[in-house]
Amino acid sequence: MKANQFLGWSSALCLSAALALPAQETISTNQLQQLQQQLRQLQQAFEQMQSQYRQQIDGMQKQIDALQQAQSAAAEKKKLEDEIAAKLGTEAKPAASTPTTPVVEARKWSPSQPIPVMRTGSAYMNVSFDALLNFGGSTASDPSKELQLGDHDPIQRGFSLRNAELVFDGAVDPYFKGAANLALKLDQNNETELELEEAFLQTTALPANLQLKAGQFFANFGRQNPQHPHQWALVDQPLVLNRAFGPDGLRNVGAQLSWLAPLPFFTEASLGFLNSGGGTAWSFRHRGEDDGTGVERFVGRATLARGLRGPGDFLYVPRLASSFDLTEQQTLVVGLSGAFGPNDTGPRARTEIYGADVYWKWKPANAQQGFPFVSWQTEALWRRLDAGADPTAVPALPAERIVDYGFYSQVLWGFKPRWVAGLRGEWATGNEAAYDASDVFRGERTRVSPVLTWYPSEFSKIRLQYNYDHGRRFGDEHSVWLQVEFLLGAHGAHKF
Repeated sequence: MKANQFLGWSSALCLSAALALPAQETISTNQLQQLQQQLRQLQQAFEQMQSQYRQQIDGMQKQIDALQQAQSAAAEKKKLEDEIAAKLGTEAKPAASTPTTPVVEARKWSPSQPIPVMRTGSAYMNVSFDALLNFGGSTASDPSKELQLGDHDPIQRGFSLRNAELVFDGAVDPYFKGAANLALKLDQNNETELELEEAFLQTTALPANLQLKAGQFFANFGRQNPQHPHQWALVDQPLVLNRAFGPDGLRNVGAQLSWLAPLPFFTEASLGFLNSGGGTAWSFRHRGEDDGTGVERFVGRATLARGLRGPGDFLYVPRLASSFDLTEQQTLVVGLSGAFGPNDTGPRARTEIYGADVYWKWKPANAQQGFPFVSWQTEALWRRLDAGADPTAVPALPAERIVDYGFYSQVLWGFKPRWVAGLRGEWATGNEAAYDASDVFRGERTRVSPVLTWYPSEFSKIRLQYNYDHGRRFGDEHSVWLQVEFLLGAHGAHKF
């Protein structure tokens, strides 16, 4: 080939490539991302369908193998009976035509495995059981009277069992999963109390990063309120949560919509839409306690039997939380929460609760079994309860604004595998109110609690905690609590 021809062909090829390049660049980044997303969705759908078909094929193959084995066993039995009959010169009785079921060796179960009670295709249900047993003493003769106000706290000197939890969870179908928690407690008379703490349905396949929960559940307020007692880092519930949410925490029947924002860091927004009545909505439409004359009172006022009149009588619980990886070893989670709804001290009385929480954790890259680590958790709450007037009280009570606020802060140090030391400090107070000053859920209080926990395994723990309590009403008190937990089965994963 001549030099000028070679140069001509080379120029033509370069010109073609130059003309084709702009055409390729016309494919926008958004179109490419959409195609990639569609490809991922098709791959996920194909893999899910393939998995379902594989399960059905495996199940049918096992049935075929079992029937073939049973038929083979029946044929061998018939042949042996015929041979014996021929030798004895007698006619053997006809063999039973019903095939025998092959014996399958039972697989040994260990506590680390969930208990599959029922399974059909992709649906399943697991069962687990968790119990917390407390033992200890206090300088207060009745710790439950003023010191331990949480419903799952130790309630007396000696032994107490305030939380034995039966948990059901599993997948309903490809679109929903469900969970239920039944809590059993023994009171000071050793009588058993049973309550349905949670029973809810949760979506798994909504578009636009949305998730819907419906049923009875703990409101998504702060870090500790949504947790069950076996998840707590200490034996008892923080004072400021007792004051804002009462002994049972904030939970009720309703719905919650969550949205995971499409950001480079984790950000979730949620809004709870709940019933506002009952003891599990303590600061809201809670009727209070009988004063001994048949009148139910809350913050000193006789409460009203307010019915549901419209959207304003529901309880609304918004929350916004974000998580950031500060370094490869450090994570920070911050959150803001609120709870807004009516209360039963007056026809238009309302309550507002605001909360802020921070969680920080350090864990080195060479950590083994999650140890060592250091974590710090703090929550602050502020409650404003607009109480109605009650001229029937003795003395008569005016309409007033009752304000309570406080915080707790705790540090945990996992200094070696299965050993965690911790320290929690708390403070709660409020404004002066005209109603009965003997209310144990009011007045200034502080508490300091060092704690040491040993985990023999992930299914048990032994915890020793000391409480120094100071209150304006009772002065100084000291308590020591030893807590033992055991778990049968496997709980579902907990939030970070």
